[in-house]
Amino acid sequence: MTTQSPPSTIKAWQYTTTKGGLEKNLQLNVSAPLPKPKTNQHLIKIIATALNPVDYKPSEIPGVVQLAITKSNTRYRLRRLRTGTSPIAGGALSEYAIVKNENAVAVPDGVDSIDAATIGVAGLTAYQSIVPRVKAGDKIFINGGSGGTGAFGIQFAKVVGCHVTTTCSTANVEFVKSLGADKVIDYKKESVLEALKASEHKFDHAVDNVGSDEQLIWRSHEFLRPGASLVVVGGDPSFKAIFQGLKRKLWPSFLGGMKGKVEGFWPQQKPEDLRQIAEWMKEGPVKAVIDQRFPFEEAPQAFEKLKTGRARGKIVVDVASEP
Repeated sequence: MTTQSPPSTIKAWQYTTTKGGLEKNLQLNVSAPLPKPKTNQHLIKIIATALNPVDYKPSEIPGVVQLAITKSNTRYRLRRLRTGTSPIAGGALSEYAIVKNENAVAVPDGVDSIDAATIGVAGLTAYQSIVPRVKAGDKIFINGGSGGTGAFGIQFAKVVGCHVTTTCSTANVEFVKSLGADKVIDYKKESVLEALKASEHKFDHAVDNVGSDEQLIWRSHEFLRPGASLVVVGGDPSFKAIFQGLKRKLWPSFLGGMKGKVEGFWPQQKPEDLRQIAEWMKEGPVKAVIDQRFPFEEAPQAFEKLKTGRARGKIVVDVASEP
């Protein structure tokens, strides 16, 4: 593969306000300055990027400082194809970005560039909220199985030998079964909490990718084994949600507070986890699930689709993907 000198200016989606929604305020800057890497960073050319709720939710909270370039996980090229992520985002809605050396790993031969774009945030979130916390034979519950994180989570849990119960709408029941789910609760037809309580077994671990049902969280001890945890991944980063989190943590159980074990979650940058996910993709037991691909010029429409909450798997924006 030949290398070319990067341009002095690049195209990048940017915003200065999120009033009315981020997608309504994105502007394409056709002459943004090329990012300048430090000695411990790579300058990378982006092939494609996958969007995540974290790419817009924090920026739309009143009072939160807004970032100059929208952020997301990325798939890029610099001599070798690699994949990486940053704590909140990586400026990947632009033609070039920077990444720390330790936050990138080589993608194995045989893994498609666009598929690799889906791993960064959703893949690490699903992996770290499940794989290190379970063992073969465990029965786990995944709330929200049809989105980007849930679709990965079901597959990861099955690879390591777990029995998986998950939730989705009626339209996605067969889809999550095709990913390996053993039991599916259709939240359109029945109460998720009551279905879990009526299960023939207690659960060894649970992950909440939705985060909107406070009763499910507060009463998680009713369907979890003693000592088992509910890891809350999803939810809006609102002041109400922050208050609920503090309430769960500080209110003593003997005064009516939390009786179960609930953990907050944020993915960590662990190259070894990225390597494992990429190897599973190469070997076949894990596949990327992409709902829709948008051209770079239609990034605002991609955010519109993301915000519907109805995507099966990931939404990808092609930045400079190869045919």
